[in-house]
Amino acid sequence: MAKRVLVKFSGEALAGKEGYGIDTSILKFIAHEIKSLVDNGIDVAIVVGGGNIIRGVTAAQDGIIKRTSGDYMGMLATVINGVAIQEALESIGLEARLQSAIDMHEIGESFIVRRARRHLEKGRVVVFAGGTGNPYFTTDTAATLRASEIDADFLIKATKVDGVYDKDPAKFDDAVKLNELTYDRALSDHIKVMDDTAIALAKENSLPIIVCNMFEKGNLLSIINGDLSLCSIVK
Repeated sequence: MAKRVLVKFSGEALAGKEGYGIDTSILKFIAHEIKSLVDNGIDVAIVVGGGNIIRGVTAAQDGIIKRTSGDYMGMLATVINGVAIQEALESIGLEARLQSAIDMHEIGESFIVRRARRHLEKGRVVVFAGGTGNPYFTTDTAATLRASEIDADFLIKATKVDGVYDKDPAKFDDAVKLNELTYDRALSDHIKVMDDTAIALAKENSLPIIVCNMFEKGNLLSIINGDLSLCSIVK
């Protein structure tokens, strides 16, 4: 059983059926799923994307906004989502700390890895926002980086499907679930578990990536307890 995990949520997942903004019912669901882990003695860190508000690549696609500025806009979106997740966690009695890779002292702590580890040791959930703090890197890469820095046993990518498939299961009825695959296969076959930089970093640090359905109640705890039929694992 893992003792410390980092869970990566996409920003789009927070939007619910509207496709944008923040659905508080999803925040509540996520908070209770995280609480089930904390109640079982697991250290939990979170990274969240910002696609429900703005994506840097999209903002910069017509050339009016530079890619660097677009990426910083995306990082700011992750801070908004991070504040929302922190509030949701605290609303059900969990202690949570928001750490941002971009200094925002009025909103959260600056990212300091030793402080993050100390929070986790004390049973606090740490929400990492602001991506890596640098343009041209995704929140997938930020999640892999932070998971490596805090010595997480697993990086869990919480998605809308129950694992990795050889093709999009929403479009192809004959899509086959890949229960386990190597980092090298994910890279060579361009299987979009995460972006290539994130997968390469996970490989370098021997960090297993678990892909699972975030909308199934109890999934996260079951997987951490060893039920790998509910997910795919890249290692």
